[in-house]
Order: sequence, then structure tokens, then C-alpha cells
Amino acid sequence: MPASDHDGVRAGHLPQLGALRVRWLGQVPYREALTLQNALHAGHANYLLLLEHPSVYTSGSSGRSEHVLGPPEAVGAELVRADRGGDVTYHGPGQLVVYPIVTLSDLPGVTGPADYARLLERVVARTLDDFGIAAEFKSEHPGVWVGDAKIAAIGSRVSRGRTKHGLALNVSPDLSMFGRIVPCGIPNKTVTSMAELLNPVPTMRDVADALVAHVEDLFGPTTITRSDVAWNHRPEDLSRFSRDASRGIVNGSPDAGSAGPQPVRLLGRLAEAGVDPSQNVAEVRPSWMRVKATFSSDYRAMVDMVDDSSLNTVCKEAGCPNIYECWSQGTATFMINGERCTRACGFCLVDTRKPEPLDRGEPGRVADAVEALGLAHAVITCVARDDLPDGGASGFVETIAAIRDRSTATKIEVLISDCKGDQAALRSIFDAQPDVLNHNIETVARLQRAVRPSAGYARSLAVLAKAKEAALTTKSGLMVGLGENLDEVRSALADLAAVGVDIVTIGQYLRPTPAHLPIARWWKPEEFEMLANIGHQLGIGHVEAAPLVRSSYHAKAAVAALGDERGSNGVRTVQPSAGALS
Repeated sequence: MPASDHDGVRAGHLPQLGALRVRWLGQVPYREALTLQNALHAGHANYLLLLEHPSVYTSGSSGRSEHVLGPPEAVGAELVRADRGGDVTYHGPGQLVVYPIVTLSDLPGVTGPADYARLLERVVARTLDDFGIAAEFKSEHPGVWVGDAKIAAIGSRVSRGRTKHGLALNVSPDLSMFGRIVPCGIPNKTVTSMAELLNPVPTMRDVADALVAHVEDLFGPTTITRSDVAWNHRPEDLSRFSRDASRGIVNGSPDAGSAGPQPVRLLGRLAEAGVDPSQNVAEVRPSWMRVKATFSSDYRAMVDMVDDSSLNTVCKEAGCPNIYECWSQGTATFMINGERCTRACGFCLVDTRKPEPLDRGEPGRVADAVEALGLAHAVITCVARDDLPDGGASGFVETIAAIRDRSTATKIEVLISDCKGDQAALRSIFDAQPDVLNHNIETVARLQRAVRPSAGYARSLAVLAKAKEAALTTKSGLMVGLGENLDEVRSALADLAAVGVDIVTIGQYLRPTPAHLPIARWWKPEEFEMLANIGHQLGIGHVEAAPLVRSSYHAKAAVAALGDERGSNGVRTVQPSAGALS
């Protein structure tokens, strides 16, 4: 049946959807995307996720084992059982995967799953028509076809009136990967792609943009908000880059006066994200960003304790501007797994030389310090340790256990890395049941690649979603001043709210040295107050927003305020002059 005759949703009665949050997420492992889908599915907001997967075969509810023709591992893939309809299919680089997570009742004219599947097929057909490809439909086989070759697979699930999964359009994938399966369980048909049919081949971005336009037309949303991670993602973006001596840049803890030029890759990534890398307002620091150094006796006592116990703190290693205030109050954020990080994010001052072996006595010394200080609320963070099999997760587990052994009444907050997305490693931290699980998303989607190229926006959302699934109080943080705009910050806050984050901190980015990302602008105190109100309006329980706020600022008070605000449903605004602890 030609595409033009495909009217499962009647022409003239197109559906009308509410606000739709469109997110291009780049390449996301299948299991992480599923975690994110599940979290969004449990909420009420309507999302359209667009992404690519690393090579993976998925088998739906009618999948048959004999349709997998060889071990997926032999071609660098895995096989995952999916909670959607259909048989086995392949996802991989070059394939546009689209996951609408929407409330079906928001689509007037769509009476059930069958109508919804027809609607997705129409979206694909119109997209292909934009590029001169005439699509067809086969009543006996779902999906979108060009002759007897399938070009897009459709496979959804509707539960509690909400949709999951969706469609996969072959733009330019390696079609030989389909030879390892019986695609969709249909033995006498082939698979094709836009690349096989067109010359020149359209870019993934062009195809995605066209598809979103037809979603807007056919779904009929009143509002679309869109945020994209970097479009020119490359596999090497998930590897570290370092500020090393070969580039004239001090590696480790560079001194602002001696550091050389920024790495070319950092500047290039910033420019690719649409930020002028030469723009920098750091030389003129406004009055609200000035911190007075106060060397009180309590501060000096904290210095002595940290030094005598051979402990690392993020306050010192990351150059937090509020170290004098917080240490004078006997408050510090302990940093475990050593002082050297395997990542070199564009904003961070922590040492990036080759990490040293783990110090097995470190958890005990942290616990001793917590006990000696009589802390009611202890904050533990870490350097990223991608060199370790578990990404450093065991350090958190051991430190949590050591603190609870010595200080049973102490509440424990952990600020963790993403552990490279390893589910077993993350689960071990969740199972240790910290009182607060913090993982920072750091910046808006567009700037992720420039700010933290070894991490990922979708991965961070998935980590937070998994923590919430484990019934933990969850927390995340954002920096502003890197080149983002208000709408992008609002979208990031919306995404954090959608995966159930309870507490969010927002503060002004401060450039540690000339080797780091420049400051694009200074956000004003009243703007932080506005961001706090936006976060609350989106459903986040507590938002700590002020120029000098850092991840662990007033951590104990934030948890208490979360309980108060949950009870009152009030909005707590933060005084912009408040200090912070990173």
C-alpha cells in the first residue's frame, strides 16, 4: 500500500498533543536508554527521545531464539530482551532511533496501540518523502517499506496509558549486521537504508530535523522544547583529554599564573557548541562573586586535621571559593579514591596525572575524621577512576560502611561519578543505602561535550533515574555561565524533575585557570532566584540557587528543607549572598 493511502489516523482529524520535550541524546547504550525511558514513562511529561545505539540486538515479546543466527558477541554486539512487541531487530550507529514517551489520551483520534503504530508509520513516510524516497506499508507486516525491503521498524508498548519504545529508521547503518538475525522474524524480506537509496547520503541531523517537523505536524503539539547534545559526537569523545605539559599546560593542579593556552580540542568543542571560545568575562568579577579569605582558628584546625589524617577534600583539590567559610564551620566534603582523576573536564581543577593505587586505609581515616568532627551529615565525593573495573564504586561502599560503624547517627551523602554506566557498580553503591545520592549533570545538553567530554547527558539522567528507582533521595547540580541560555537551563531542570530528582544546586561557574573553559557571562543574583522558582514549579523538591552555591552547600540543611517543602508545597528562595561548598 503506498504511503499516501495509509490513513490509520484519519486525515482531517489529526491528534493534538500537549507540550512535547524533544531531546537529541547522541549515542546511548540500549540499557541506559531503557532506564531513562522507564523513568520518563512513570511520570506525566511528554517526551520525544532521538538517539543512536551502539550495536545491539533486541528481542520483543514475540521474539524467537532461532531468529538469532549467531552469537552477537562475535560482531561486538549484545542481545537484550525488550518489553515491546515484535520479534528480533538490530540497532546500531547510523540508525535513527525514536522513543516517544507520551500519554496516549493526549492524542485525540488515536484510540489504541494500532492507531498509534499507524501514526508512527506516517511520520516516517513523510520524513522519507522529504528526501525523495517513496515509502510503502504492508498490512501483514508493521513498519515502513521500500518495495520488499524494510527501511524502518516499528515496535511500541503502551502501559498505564503511556507509550514506550517506538521506531528505528535506517539512515546509514551497517546493513550486514542484519544478516546475523531474521529481521522482525520475516525470513523472505530484506532490509535497506537511506544510504543505500540516496547519493549524497543525508546527515543524521537532517533526517532527525525532518522527522521532528512531521511529529509536530502530525502529533500537533502546542509547544515543542528541544535540547540537543553535540551532533558531531565521535567515539573518542568518551576518552579523556588532559592539560599536559606537551601543550604548554601544567598537568595536575595548574597555577593560574603559569598555565599555558587551552587544549585545542577544548576550544574546538566549545566553538562547535556555539560558544565563542575567545569570550571571557573572568577579568571583571562582580561584587557578588568576591569572597573574603578568613583564616579563623576553626579553619586552621580543619587544615591540621585534613593534613594530619592525609585526607583529600574537594574543597581544596577543586579550589572551592567557600573553603574559608565552610572549614571555619567544621564542614568539609571528603574526596575518596585518591586525588588524581582519570578525566580532565573543562571546568575542573583536580589533578589529572596517572592515578596512584588505592589507599585501603582511606575509608577508615575518613570515618575517623567524621567521628572526631561529630558530623551529623557527612558528604563523600570522589575522583573519577575509569582505570578501575568498578569505576571506584567499592570506595564508596567501604567508606559508607566505615562511617556507619563509627558514627551510627551520621547521615551520609555521596556525590558519585557515573562509573562508566556500569550497572553492577552503581547498584553496589545504591545497595549501601546512602541517605542522599548526588550525581551532577553539570551543564545543559548542548554544552556537555565541551564541559565534560568523558561523560554523557543521557547517562547522567539514567544514573539518577536508577538511584530514584532504588528509593534513594536524589540530588544533582548545574553550573551556569558557560554559554548556556535560560531556556536550556529550564530544559535541564525539567529533565532532572522528570527522572525524580529531589534536590538541585545551581551556581556560577568560576574558571580555575586560563587552561580551563572561559566564563561566558556572570549570572545575576536575581536570576538565580528565578532559577530556584523555575525548579520548584517543575516539581523539584528543593532548589539551592545562588552565585556561589556548589554541590554540597548546606547539604544537611537542604535535606531538612526538602522535607519542609514537601510538607508545605512552598517555594524556598535562596539568598544570593549565601556561600557554598563544592
